[in-house]
Amino acid sequence: MRVDTNAIQKVYRRYAQGYDVYFGALLQPGRKAIIERMHCHPGDRILEVGVGTGLSLPLYPPGVQVTGIDISREMLARARARKVRSHLDHVAMLQLMDAESMQFPDRSFDKVVAMYVVSVAPHPARLVSEMCRVCRPGGELFIVNHFQNANPVVGGLERLFAPLSQLMGFHPDFSLEDFLRETGLDVEECIPVNVLGYWTLLRAHNSKNTAGLGTSRTAVA
Repeated sequence: MRVDTNAIQKVYRRYAQGYDVYFGALLQPGRKAIIERMHCHPGDRILEVGVGTGLSLPLYPPGVQVTGIDISREMLARARARKVRSHLDHVAMLQLMDAESMQFPDRSFDKVVAMYVVSVAPHPARLVSEMCRVCRPGGELFIVNHFQNANPVVGGLERLFAPLSQLMGFHPDFSLEDFLRETGLDVEECIPVNVLGYWTLLRAHNSKNTAGLGTSRTAVA
C-alpha cells in the first residue's frame, strides 16, 4: 500500500509539534553519521530532501550552502524558526516542494541527502531519480532510512503493520533489495546506524547522465 501525498501531509501536520521530542535524540546518531560521511567542503552545494523540522541543519559545517525542501508546511515552519533561532547562515533556503517533482534545474547540487524520507515517499524510485537529476554527475547521494528487518520475527511484525502505512506516514516493511533494484543506485557504502543498527545508511555515487533531461522550474510557494 503506497502512502499518498495527502496522507503524508496529514500525518506530518500531526507529528510536527512533537517531532523533535519523539524522533530527535532517537534518530540523531544517523544524522550525524551521514553528515560525517559527506565530507563537506567550503562551497559545497547541498540539498537536503525532506528537511523536516531542521534537526540536521546545525550539524553541517560552516562554508557550505544548504538548501532544504519539505512537503509539510508545518514541519518546514519549524525548520525556518530553527534557522533564525540558531543563526544558521549556511542554510541558504528552506522551501516547500514535492521531492518527486523538484523545481530545480539539472546539476544544481554537489551532494543530495535524504534522511528518513524514502520509505515515506509515494514513489521512492521517482524520488531517487529526481535526486540524481539535480545532483551533478560525479556527485554523491546519501540516504539514511529504515528498511525491512532481516530477522524473521521483526520482519513479520513490520509486515503486520504495513496496512497502517497511511496512518503512520511510512512503510514499515520497506525492502532494501527492492529499493536498490528499482532505483539502480550505485551504492558504495551500506552501514547500520542508530539504536541496534535498525536503520541503514547508504552512500552512492551519482553515475546517472542527466544531460538534457531537466529544465528550470518555478518553486512551490
